[in-house]
Amino acid sequence: SRTWKVSDFEVGNTIGTGKLGKVYVAREKKSQHVVALKSMLKKDMLEANVVQFLKREIEIHSHLNHPNILPMYGYFHDQEHVYIVLEHCTQGDLYLHLQNDGPFEEDTVAKYIGQLARALKYLHGFHIMHRDIKPENVLIDHNGQLKLADFGWAVQDKGRRATFCGTLDYLSPEMIETQIHNEKVDIWSLGVLCYELLVGTPPFEVIDSVTYTYMRIKQVDLKFPPYISLEARRFITKASIFFEEQDNILLMSIL
Repeated sequence: SRTWKVSDFEVGNTIGTGKLGKVYVAREKKSQHVVALKSMLKKDMLEANVVQFLKREIEIHSHLNHPNILPMYGYFHDQEHVYIVLEHCTQGDLYLHLQNDGPFEEDTVAKYIGQLARALKYLHGFHIMHRDIKPENVLIDHNGQLKLADFGWAVQDKGRRATFCGTLDYLSPEMIETQIHNEKVDIWSLGVLCYELLVGTPPFEVIDSVTYTYMRIKQVDLKFPPYISLEARRFITKASIFFEEQDNILLMSIL
């Protein structure tokens, strides 16, 4: 496989900024292929004690191949940085689209959720949990196809986990209470995402109160606006309370 160095790329504008690095649009000089180049300082990763998480992210993401999962083309490093080479999705992320154009019609949301359900069915078939599904981690390519991205919290494990991770509004009750959890936490997050795409806000959000948001999540305190259809309510409710069922049954019902 090709071993890159940063001089192999023409690096352009910043298209994303995270806690530990930045993402640039870049052109690979030899192929002229436009990519997203994620750059992280080794010093920052060591100080934040996340080196093992990055290794796991690369190990998992580099082996994935699905139409609705963001492709990773490779990675490399120099003395100061680690770089990850990813597909460049020209339409940005779903969060930006939700802010500018949302909430969305139900047929659009059904299409989006169907694409993400296929990605999750693929991941769960390999016992991979994403554990951080949210609009910011869903990208849109030039064809309008969704791509699940950011595998920083992902794990591959046939058993169960008890790690507290993810984003507050999308955490399941099990994860809030740091209980044992499995792939079903992704289905919970898919239901939360469905609600947010239809309504414009997450279902359990309490502005300026983490405590009350936690409480509503633990109680599965779902309140639907009157314009949400019965079918959408059923799906979101089932995604939120199905933890005794098999996750692949629900995914198959979506597909």
